[in-house]
Amino acid sequence: MRKPLIIHDPVHKTIILDEFEQMVLNTKHVQRLRNIQQLGLVDHVYPGANHTRFEHSIGTMHMASVIGRSLSLEDEDIRKIRLAGLLHDVGHSAFSHAVENVLKRNPQLQPVIEGKKFIKHEAFSRDIISRILPQDNYLAGYVESEFGIDAFDFFDEISKIATGDSRSISKPYLAQVIAGDVDADRIDFLLRDSYHTGVSFGLIDVDQIISSLIIKDENIVLGSTDGSSYGNDMALTAAESMLISRAHHYTAIIHNPKTQAARVMLLYALEDTLEQFKNKSGADAAKNEIIRFFTEYNDNDLLNFIRSNASEKSLSLLDNLREGRLYEPVARLSQKILRPSTRMSLSTIARHGVATKRLETRLAKELGDVLVDLTVASGVPKSMRVAMDDEDGFFYDESALANGLVRAISRQLSLTAFSHPDVVMDKDSPDVLSELRRVVDDLSPRLLHYTREDHYLPIEGIILLFYAVHSIFVDEKPGFVSVPRLRHITWLYRTIRELGTFARLKNLFDYSFHERYGFPYSEKVFEDIQVLVAMGIVDEDLRYYEKDGRFRQSYEYVLTWEGVEYAGTLADAYRPEFEEMMSHLSMVKHSIKRDIVTIPSNRYVAKKRSIGVK
Repeated sequence: MRKPLIIHDPVHKTIILDEFEQMVLNTKHVQRLRNIQQLGLVDHVYPGANHTRFEHSIGTMHMASVIGRSLSLEDEDIRKIRLAGLLHDVGHSAFSHAVENVLKRNPQLQPVIEGKKFIKHEAFSRDIISRILPQDNYLAGYVESEFGIDAFDFFDEISKIATGDSRSISKPYLAQVIAGDVDADRIDFLLRDSYHTGVSFGLIDVDQIISSLIIKDENIVLGSTDGSSYGNDMALTAAESMLISRAHHYTAIIHNPKTQAARVMLLYALEDTLEQFKNKSGADAAKNEIIRFFTEYNDNDLLNFIRSNASEKSLSLLDNLREGRLYEPVARLSQKILRPSTRMSLSTIARHGVATKRLETRLAKELGDVLVDLTVASGVPKSMRVAMDDEDGFFYDESALANGLVRAISRQLSLTAFSHPDVVMDKDSPDVLSELRRVVDDLSPRLLHYTREDHYLPIEGIILLFYAVHSIFVDEKPGFVSVPRLRHITWLYRTIRELGTFARLKNLFDYSFHERYGFPYSEKVFEDIQVLVAMGIVDEDLRYYEKDGRFRQSYEYVLTWEGVEYAGTLADAYRPEFEEMMSHLSMVKHSIKRDIVTIPSNRYVAKKRSIGVK
């Protein structure tokens, strides 16, 4: 029997691994993570940010056990979540998310394993844990003797815990420890990234956060162990601090222009190299090489692949990266200076890789010798619940601060043009900025049209639903306009699910729902509605109401004037679908829970005239 392994960690101090954890740690799959940086190329901006996925995995394992003990889990369950934490990033590609972006932008390169397309690192992690690790005789023998279970069954459960698949296991809370809205993964990377970058966005009260997690109805929720009102308030405060850190993480790192520059230089070099390799060796060889990116390669291996197969242009990009000669931003558009319609178009494009590549390529041609990067934030909390005496509520419903932070994260969008530092161009040159804005305004609607020809865009279905309700109830009189405001988001959930059963609308409303909260709920629908609010297409109003002697808050929604204009163009693009939607809603309009808000016409429409330059 091996002695316990003691690791001295700069974030968590002393971490101890048992015999089996050491066996897993020493597999080639986990050891590969030693040479994959947690933050990719961020050390070009923050020199201390050269920590790796390996140490983050060990830290996540440690945090999982801390959470597990706080929740009073059984010893065997704690062992499982520790292993899941150690293995949760085992399928990460070299240079973090750069390769995933290549796959999203180039579907023809997406590899297929046992009949399934693999795009995200979670799929590779699950495959390695559930299919590859059980084939290790030493691991399999230990599992069968120690846990009394077949190795494939054991590691299949670990793979589901590690990737947050809470619906497929008997104890959903085990998966939520690793991959929930408040989890071991996020806690460790916020603390670790803060420590290594020197940016104090990771100032979160870990003890308070962990003590605020309880198990209720087989799920992890925020709440007080004693059920006190003050305890519940502190649980919300602790979770809010973590969400604040998350928002700052995006601003300080992900949307830092230098970070973007390094990321886009590597992306373009890798994308071009893979195209060269595919033309020379064939598509199957390229796909097999990509599988190796996620399962065998470390950062240096990926750079060597580029050096061995790249064109002159890609080699030049790589040399500039190595020498620290980052491209410089010459024009940058953010949500603060874009019209809502353009924001919405860019936000939709950014969430579809092929459209993003088309936009960036076309902009680069229009603007000259530049690289273009379109980035949006993601990962807002969608399912964390707060325990209350009579019924649970959503974290973002119980906390106005959390709701605002969700909106702030959803709003983060930037489109930046970068040029080589030797090229004589003034940073943020008015001419370049003006040209970038002009081309974006002209190009983005057309790109969305091409994207719709390939597949439906469900977020546009939600916009059309708002527009249909607006069209049914809007009433214009001299000097005033009356518009409908939807009272309950639950009506949207129910209606979207119902419309998704219609033959003509099923692809436009391609959302999955569950009823764990007593009504149809879709995390993706919630996220898309937050995007509409953040982009200025829909207004969200906070309302307080009393129920069972307690004041609660809820959110109501109304289409903005900019949303009306934007939706009008969509109605033309989806004419048959919109007509069917209107027909159905007109028949059930009396069941639509709404208020009618009457305001002066110039207040409703004036916003249109104050949004930037067309």
